[in-house]
Amino acid sequence: MTTYTLRAASPAKTRSDAVVVGVVQSPEGPVLADGGDEVAKAYGRKLRPLLASLGVTGKAGEVVKVPTAGIVSSPLLVLVGLGKEPTTNAVRKAAGVAARGVTNAASVALALPGETPELVSAVVEGYQLGGYAFTAYKKNGGADRPNDVVVLSSGARRKEVVAAFEAAQVVARAVAATRDWVNTPPGDFTPPLFADAVAAATKEQTKGRGAPKISIRVLDDTELTELGCGGILGVGAGSSAPPRLVELTYAPKGATRHLALVGKGITFDSGGLTIKPAQGMGEMKSDMAGAAAVVQATYAIAALGLPVKVSTFAPMAENMLSGSALRPGDVLRMYGGTTVEIQNTDAEGRLILADALVRATEQKPDVIVDVATLTGHMVVALGDRVAGVMGSEEVVADVLAAAAAAGEEMWPMPIPEAMNDRIRSSKIADLSQHDWIRWGGGLFAAAFLREFTAGVPWAHLDIAGPSFNTGGPWGHVTSGGTGVAVTTLVEYARAFAEG
Repeated sequence: MTTYTLRAASPAKTRSDAVVVGVVQSPEGPVLADGGDEVAKAYGRKLRPLLASLGVTGKAGEVVKVPTAGIVSSPLLVLVGLGKEPTTNAVRKAAGVAARGVTNAASVALALPGETPELVSAVVEGYQLGGYAFTAYKKNGGADRPNDVVVLSSGARRKEVVAAFEAAQVVARAVAATRDWVNTPPGDFTPPLFADAVAAATKEQTKGRGAPKISIRVLDDTELTELGCGGILGVGAGSSAPPRLVELTYAPKGATRHLALVGKGITFDSGGLTIKPAQGMGEMKSDMAGAAAVVQATYAIAALGLPVKVSTFAPMAENMLSGSALRPGDVLRMYGGTTVEIQNTDAEGRLILADALVRATEQKPDVIVDVATLTGHMVVALGDRVAGVMGSEEVVADVLAAAAAAGEEMWPMPIPEAMNDRIRSSKIADLSQHDWIRWGGGLFAAAFLREFTAGVPWAHLDIAGPSFNTGGPWGHVTSGGTGVAVTTLVEYARAFAEG
């Protein structure tokens, strides 16, 4: 396990196997960023021609390794590009690139810009997450990680910097744990197994002296039937693995504000009778990324001791085909009594969220935020790296501010008034779950969810695009599950508690 240390030391004199410094693009050519000043001084006039001969540009994503030949104490200098400006997000991404660029090193010193709490957080989160690897199913499972990572910062002795350094590790662990859950094969992560994993993680999070108190309730299919959770039961009816609803509560003393989190937990989505094409199923184990994110965000909020009450709801079901599967044309009675006509069994996430949202409203929270890999329409609209945010204007604005601080790309989307007619187009039920109109499907889904929020201020995060990276790593984002929304939710809760 890698140990992280914060120090105010010279990167030129630090005896690590590798020292990482940032490079900024400037009109005069590449220059070492803040944090690497002592390294630049050690190289002196040799630095500029060295960078030129190596083809270093400072472009974001660039990594160049240089044997130091004793010019600095570390034998290897690692140069990572920060682009034109060393913003917090640029530093986070560069740290992620560095984590993958440094191999076979027992110790690493990070001399990236880190004079503020925000920059130190970015360095820690970026490096930890950029070096993430899912190895549980590998024959030789050990990842190539250093034993010791030293974060060098001129503010290392300031309380606020130390606090940011420690908090960043908590958040990064939560994101990594979310990635682990999302990456787990669906046969090993059915709704009962997912619920068991949450129960085990909750026990671990609350173990030991000084640990936060988080209560958990796991509702099985019998209890869901008694409650009348028609959405969760309807979606899960086609699977031999019965559905679950996991409810967590973190209620610290003195909390004056109450946040409810709801996350979609479809552990595998075949599309049901409205079956997906074969090539679209490979990453459908990730359809529970919203539930994983809200659960792990709750743990991080509790571990950080943020003074806000959090009620978390994670409905879990597997959307499969069988003789008992949900049919187009069926009508479900949701928790709370609203009836919904089914038109498309591959639009199942909104059904399980509806039950959970009503459960959330009964707790009388000040705000509800739901997170879901909900619609392909949002991927078409925003691409695979940007999440859409819809809902109450104030809450959406606050979520977007939190996302900007967290370094996660999110964009506001509307819920046009015309969607009200579309979701009420059923001739036999209160609502229609889907209408097969090609345009605005993500907005339709948000309008549908809003019907179950009872007027509570609310935001819906559609993370269908950025929840799973099917390509190669970039910045601090690795291939597979990304853990998106965890950091945003923690940042939102922090601001909400202060609010």
